[in-house]
Amino acid sequence: MTNVFIDSDMSDAERRARLYAGDIFLFTPTDTTRELVALGRTMLEEAFAPLDPRTIHHHKTAEEVAAILSVLKPAFIHHPECKRLLPQIMAERGIDLEKLYFDVPRMRSAYPSHFLSSGIAYAFHPHRDTWYSAPMCQLNWWLPIYPVDPNNGMGFYPRNFTDPVANNSEIYNYYEWNTKNRASAAQHVKSDTREQPKPQEPVDGVNLRYVPPPGGIILFSGAQLHETVANTTDLARYSIDFRTVHLDDVAGKIGAPNIDSKSTGTTMRDYLRATDLAKLPEELIALYDDGSAEGDKVLYFGDRLAKAD
Repeated sequence: MTNVFIDSDMSDAERRARLYAGDIFLFTPTDTTRELVALGRTMLEEAFAPLDPRTIHHHKTAEEVAAILSVLKPAFIHHPECKRLLPQIMAERGIDLEKLYFDVPRMRSAYPSHFLSSGIAYAFHPHRDTWYSAPMCQLNWWLPIYPVDPNNGMGFYPRNFTDPVANNSEIYNYYEWNTKNRASAAQHVKSDTREQPKPQEPVDGVNLRYVPPPGGIILFSGAQLHETVANTTDLARYSIDFRTVHLDDVAGKIGAPNIDSKSTGTTMRDYLRATDLAKLPEELIALYDDGSAEGDKVLYFGDRLAKAD
């Protein structure tokens, strides 16, 4: 059974244990999360000025919007304020920043389904992040930038936290995706031909939708089965998400149970320590690496390809 906690003050260690068991946590906005979403809102409104980003589909073509997003989203990822604000948000949640590692904050967009739902605005089918080479100790933090609706947000399938779903995650290797598919996202406008892990059977469990206010947080395990809800409203949805791992859990290989994930490679090189942006130690990354990298290319923080040190 999945429990949902709202503004819980339990310790970080207890919270992580509950997240790994399938529970979900909701947090109301703070000054810091409001500052983060205000940054995203400002960047959106400048990129689409003088038009409202939420109704941009009435004024521009899908190709024009994809072209704008291809500049806007990387600019948000690399904005220095993001690296300052994310550790503050984590500190508010009682996390030891010396042991916290986070990846880049990504700006997401979900347009009315008839307009743009592929490539750089990909509408995710039901999936676990662990089907995409994420570690079982990964935690996901999700914040809406504008008010969201149950029909343009995210959906969860909590029953499937313990019930396996037939899937083809064995096709996914993180290193291969980064070298062959990541850079072409903006080119997929009308459809997305990049092969991705998907359920191979109908997902018919209970679909739960949480609707936090702008700057509110949904915190859940990367092993939760979740999806981008098909946007049947007439407003675009914009949100921010990022992922974290805790050093003790990485070292101890502690996390959610792996019931059906078969992807290869690892995202562990994407994480930086919250205090000084240091990478995870290579000896810990080695616990998760499977030797499937081609040559010496791996992905580092900020979606840049670089040679391994």
